[in-house]
Amino acid sequence: MSNPLPLSSLELLRELIAFPTVSRTPNAGLMTRVQELLHQANIGTVVVSDPKDPSRCNLFASVGPSGIPGVMLSGHTDVVPVEGQNWTLPPFAATELDGRLFGRGSADMKGFVACAVTAMIHAAGKDLKRPLQLALSFDEEIGCVGVRHLLRELEGHLPAPMLCLVGEPTLMKIGIGHKGKAAYRAYCCGEEGHSGLAPRFVNAIHTATDLVSAIREVQYDLAENGEQEPGYAIPYSTIHVGTIGGGKALNIVPAQCEVNFEIRNIAADDPAQILARILEHTERRMRSWPYSPENEPPLPEVEVTNAYPGLLTAEDSAAVRLLASILPPDTSCTKVAFGTEGGLFQQSWRQTSVLVCGPGSIEVAHKPDEYVEISQIEACDRMLSKLTEYLCASRDVAEHAED
Repeated sequence: MSNPLPLSSLELLRELIAFPTVSRTPNAGLMTRVQELLHQANIGTVVVSDPKDPSRCNLFASVGPSGIPGVMLSGHTDVVPVEGQNWTLPPFAATELDGRLFGRGSADMKGFVACAVTAMIHAAGKDLKRPLQLALSFDEEIGCVGVRHLLRELEGHLPAPMLCLVGEPTLMKIGIGHKGKAAYRAYCCGEEGHSGLAPRFVNAIHTATDLVSAIREVQYDLAENGEQEPGYAIPYSTIHVGTIGGGKALNIVPAQCEVNFEIRNIAADDPAQILARILEHTERRMRSWPYSPENEPPLPEVEVTNAYPGLLTAEDSAAVRLLASILPPDTSCTKVAFGTEGGLFQQSWRQTSVLVCGPGSIEVAHKPDEYVEISQIEACDRMLSKLTEYLCASRDVAEHAED
């Protein structure tokens, strides 16, 4: 039995781009459209909303037999803002030029979402022996926020998938790993006073500069002496200061300063241990200054604002061999420079193999005039079609990989 597709992946992508689903804003309209298409193919859906804001939601769908492991396609529906960027084309209206489709999210990652929804509809007309599943999330761009609600909802109700395929843009290469990330906010405290008497008071910005200097010292040591993980453009753990702010006026000694920084760690490093080293270096620098005992500055107070684990799947795993068998023969494996929800899936389902593979290039993501090559969408369609054919055979990943 065949199931006629109401839209091609490219046509659906045009629709999805038109939804301005910037992180922290509603994505319910896009999800409603996806639900309509899936329901037309008799595919049931489960919507899991943000407990505080039902206009931001996740969606889960499954086609084929239930109660046994299958393949899950995972993607996010949010995009980064366009304000302040020099777009020459409308960001939320798809424009086709020279074999490319332009628009915010075309590469990151509504291209894959369109292909995945189309694959689900196509699979509904097949005799699947194992299920094909779809997980769409919100607010991935700000730290994989939405998918955590979905994972909690699925826990205990869904067999661990054999394979979770995260469709971030990899130019259809097989992504086997990415670094973990931990984001921190440091509060540096001081004492307000007249700048004419500045040495009598603790300057919060001075404390912040000690913290930033310590971060640079630890980063240098990680680069020169730390663990290295081949496959990354930067093969060691990195530390990055993103924002810093404090003070009220030039003639007032600042009582507060806030520093936001992140650690992106390779598998061999623990971000908590890196943070401890940063604070040790900070304290050493702070204590080196000649403060009087009555106004010795307190150490910065540091809180974790967001964190997600890294991803690492063995290059010689059965899942990699399976995906390689349905992609062109020259397809290579890679480790990606960005984070995904893949680490959270791997954390929730230890036995699930997680890979990253999707259409488009991360090099154009988050930039003005973002685009995806139409040939990439076509390549993703072919991959998902072959993956569906694989699910029509009653084999697991390991059995298929031995063929």
